[in-house]
Amino acid sequence: MTAQRIHDTVAEDFSRVNDLIIQRLASDVPMVEKIAQYIIESGGKRLRPLLVLLSSRAAGYSESEHLKLAAVIEFLHTATLLHDDVVDTSDMRRGRSTANAKWGNAPSVLVGDFLYARAFEMMVELESLPIMNVLSHATAVIAEGEVMQLMNVKNPDLTEEQYMVVIHNKTAMLFEASSHTGALLAGADPEQEAALKDYGKHLGLAFQLVDDVLDYQGDAETMGKNVGDDLAEGKTTLPLIYAMAKGSDEERQLIRQAIRKGGLDDLPKVLAIVKASGAIEYTMAKAKKQARIARDLLTCLPESEHRQALELLTDVAVARVS
Repeated sequence: MTAQRIHDTVAEDFSRVNDLIIQRLASDVPMVEKIAQYIIESGGKRLRPLLVLLSSRAAGYSESEHLKLAAVIEFLHTATLLHDDVVDTSDMRRGRSTANAKWGNAPSVLVGDFLYARAFEMMVELESLPIMNVLSHATAVIAEGEVMQLMNVKNPDLTEEQYMVVIHNKTAMLFEASSHTGALLAGADPEQEAALKDYGKHLGLAFQLVDDVLDYQGDAETMGKNVGDDLAEGKTTLPLIYAMAKGSDEERQLIRQAIRKGGLDDLPKVLAIVKASGAIEYTMAKAKKQARIARDLLTCLPESEHRQALELLTDVAVARVS
């Protein structure tokens, strides 16, 4: 119900963004349009464009260019998903076949490139150098985050500090750019602009921390992926980092071996160690702290239904784990 209340706050805007997305996906090349529509329509919470709509409205914006900005953000996000799935050799996302599983790697990468290009075309139409600066920087940081994650596949020596940098770059950066550009579009004062920028960052960190918990206690219906998918790909996330730090030498070695090997052969043992170590509770505490920081940043905004929706979003971020 909380998530529905948030969407209801900008329901008309959201519908118009969806129409704009479909309109701007148009291409003379049928495969481009087909793959782009498939990935755009494959579900997901559309959190990032939602952040644009809520942030701009909460900062007092009353015109309509935020619709275009929200579509830009969704195109950037979708392009990263297409590329991520190729890099990770994923065949499932949100319970559906990935584009690369259906059409192959080359078309997926090229359509991702098309979506980046279309996003930057629309960005130019906004005629705002500050917004272009934020989004072009964010795109570079996200790419760096992807490379960092790739470099650390099957690396059991990743530290908590390094992990936080990776999830900031890879996930929280686009949340941050979404709320920041919403504030810029609205002409928010410097205090509100800084608050909304940092709000997006901390909200994005909370979401990713919870996602990493769900990989060890979620289910395919909730996540659109299976428990242990991160471990299968050799990704060292915070639950594993904490479990290695707190476990016995034997448990530490087992997790290190599982990360280096990838796959799911050791999943039952790793799950047992993670749960017994307190890693789930530790990671959730970190997520809740990030959500609290995000919520507290909103106090400089005037009271409104849009500010309330941003506050509720911090609850939604951590309520996905019971």
